[in-house]
Amino acid sequence: MARIAGVTIPSEKQVGTALTYIYGIGPKFASSILAAARVESATRVKDLTEAEEQRLREVIDRDYSVEGDLQRLVTNNIKRLRDIGSYRGLRHKNGLPVRGQRTRTNAKTRKGKGVAVGGTQKKASAKT
Repeated sequence: MARIAGVTIPSEKQVGTALTYIYGIGPKFASSILAAARVESATRVKDLTEAEEQRLREVIDRDYSVEGDLQRLVTNNIKRLRDIGSYRGLRHKNGLPVRGQRTRTNAKTRKGKGVAVGGTQKKASAKT
C-alpha cells in the first residue's frame, strides 16, 4: 500500500485508477501526472518501484493542490460567497442547487426528504 499525498491508495489497482482515490485528482489529472512522472498507467500499485513512487509524490506536491489544501480552498470560496450575500452564496446557505438546476422536481439529493406541510389533513373529531 503506497501513501501519496497523505492517502493510502489501493495496491491491487492500476496506478491510473488508484490516483483518482486522492481528492482533487480525476482521470485526466491522473494521466497527466503519470506522463510527467514517466510511469506506465497499466502498472499495478504493488509493482511500483520506490523511485517511481517518489516521482509521483514529487509531481503531485509540486504541481497540484490536493486533499486538505484543496478542501480548505473550496470551503473558503463557498464561505466568501455566503458572506458577500451573492445569489450562489444564498443557494449554498439554503441547501438548494447552486448551478441553475430546476427545483420543482429532481432536486431530492440537495433538498433532502420532503417534509409534509402541517394542517392539511382534516382533524379527527374529538370523543367526549
